[in-house]
Parts: sequence; structure tokens; C-alpha cells
Amino acid sequence: MTTEGFAEWVRSELATRLAPRDAGRPPTVLGAGSDDLGAGRRYLEALAGTGLTVPTWPREYGGLGASPADAAAVRRELSAFAVPDLYPYLVGLELVGPTVLAHGTPEQCARWLPRIATGEEIWCQLFSEPDAGSDLAGVVTTARRDGEQWRVHGQKVWTSRGHYARRGLLLARHDPTVPKHRGITAFGVDMHAPGVEVRPLQQMNGDAHFTEVFLDDAPVPDGDRIGAVGDGWRVAITCLSHERGAVSGGGSPMLDPDRLVALARDRGLADDPLVRDALARLICEARIMGWTARRRVHGSGMKLRGTRMFRMYADLAARLLGPHATCEPTGAWQTLVLTAPSLSIRGGTDEIQRNILGERVLGLPPEPRLDRDVPFDQLPRSR
Repeated sequence: MTTEGFAEWVRSELATRLAPRDAGRPPTVLGAGSDDLGAGRRYLEALAGTGLTVPTWPREYGGLGASPADAAAVRRELSAFAVPDLYPYLVGLELVGPTVLAHGTPEQCARWLPRIATGEEIWCQLFSEPDAGSDLAGVVTTARRDGEQWRVHGQKVWTSRGHYARRGLLLARHDPTVPKHRGITAFGVDMHAPGVEVRPLQQMNGDAHFTEVFLDDAPVPDGDRIGAVGDGWRVAITCLSHERGAVSGGGSPMLDPDRLVALARDRGLADDPLVRDALARLICEARIMGWTARRRVHGSGMKLRGTRMFRMYADLAARLLGPHATCEPTGAWQTLVLTAPSLSIRGGTDEIQRNILGERVLGLPPEPRLDRDVPFDQLPRSR
């Protein structure tokens, strides 16, 4: 099928299954201000069998086996239709799925991926810990082999949607006597298993989507280990490379500059030269981001650009609304404004992304790392 023919087929399939995009719909991104699971699940069910929700996945797991160019065509066609905020399903669709495809067994792919593609199973990411955020390789959660299963003990934090996830992609330390990057193994953990406790964390925008997860001798079958023993860091890098693009925020169709143009008109500020200048800058940034995405730029670059656009969008909304931006406790604009600061932290801090770009893309000398070859159990720790 030609590129034009493929795009036409995509457009036809979407038109028969989805409603057109509503330009007046309140902006939302990354689940901010909403605990709605139903809209995303109905959307995934509506596209079930088409492969359009995960076009690059193999057909046997719910995809189309599409090329990156065809996947980009799907994204372009979707922009004309009503696509809900898929944040509750984002970890499974955009992070775990590609990671399992890269490192999982055929049995794991067949067992997990179709349920992720249809929204039947929600996954979370059990990476960060109180003392292991930007230094993710410093995880202290332990996994001890016990016959055909593992016993996991530790604490994770900032786990998005952990309170209703069916499974979690876990990093745990199986061997503290080797350097920190080599002593980690990855698992797909049953979030309903004995010894798994999930507690919500309240955010300043009113959400409680982040959670902390406590694992107290939680059992994990060896069949749910992802990758080889000791291969957890490689699994993590694969997952993080997909995460940086997925949580860029600015790539969301909900951050439509036209909404701010309409808001400026409603507030009587459309003729203000400073407002017009800010709107023009935002529209240019949105166009550039779209073109950058087509070039398949490194995930860290997309993360930084998306975060910057999200902040620009929220700052301009706050500027147009004035005090009203914080006076409406349930307002969508207020939620957006209060969510914006988190984008520089979640999915990897801006500072870490710049380090990655400097070292891996630009080839600059890496920062000094004195702990790279030191056994983990010999490293000084804060507690």
C-alpha cells in the first residue's frame, strides 16, 4: 500500500469509529484534573482490531507492524478526531509495550501486550525511590531468588496511577556486590499480589495520581522476569528512551494554541500587542515541535521541547486569566497552570535530559563518575 493509500485507509477507519475533534473541549494533558478511565477505554475499544492504537507493534499483539513513517501518518490523521487524554494507559501503551517487545519473551508478549493494547490492563512504572530518582541506578529495593520465584522488598515513589494499575514494571537489586548498574533485574509485578501496598500522594493541582508503593516480601514468579538476570539497567534505558517522548506534554493535541487565541478574544486581549506576540511565539513553537517530531529527534530533545511548550502554554493562560487562573478550584485552566511545573521533573528532570543530549548526542565529555566500577554495597549512602 502506498503512503497516500495508507493515510486514506487510516482516515476512513477513524471516521467510522471516532467523532471529530471538538475545538471547544477544555484542555487537559497527562491526566491532570481527571480520574476518568472510561473515556480512554471506550476509545481503545472503538479502535480494537484496527491496530491503530499501537501501529508499530506486530499484528499478533494488536498492532499493524507499521513503519515509523506510517505511524507518524496515523498520528497526523488522529489530530482531526476526538482523542481522549490517554494518560492512565500511557505507561502500558508507550513505555511498557515497546520495552517488552525489545526484552520480553514471546510468551510474555502474547500474555501482556494484547491486554495493554485494548486497555484491559493498566500498567505502572516502579522505578523511582526516595533515594533513587535522577540517579536511578541507585535503587535499593531488593529481589531475592526463592526457587521459581523472587521475593521483593522495598519502596517505590512517584508511581503514576499505581492505585489502579494491574501490573508494574519493576527495577530491583538482585546483587549488591557488583557495580550498581550491573546488579539490577527487571520484573513485571502483579500489583494485587500479597505484600504490595499502594498509597496515594496528593499534588498541588488536587490530583492524587502519583502513589508510593511498598513491597514487603512480595512474590514475583521468575516467568515475570523481563530480560536476563542482571539486565535490568538495559531494560530501564529502553523504557526511559520511550518515556521521554511520551511525557513531553507539549506534543498533546490538547495543547492547541487556538484555544488560547479564543481565550484572548474572550478576555478582550486579542488586540494587545504583547499578547499577540506571545501567541505568535507559541504557535511557532507548536509548529516547530511538530516538525521536530517528524524528524524523530532524540527523546531527551523532545522531552525538553515539550516541557518548554507546556510551560509557555500554561504561563500565557495564567497571564490572560489573571487572578481567575487560581480562583476557580475545579477549573481546567487552573489545573493546567498548577500541573506545568511538574513537567520539568516527571519523566526525567530537565538537567538529566541536557546531560544525556550533551554526552550521547553531541559527544561532549561525560561528567566525572567515581562510582561506576565500585560495588554497590561499598558506596556511601545517606541512610
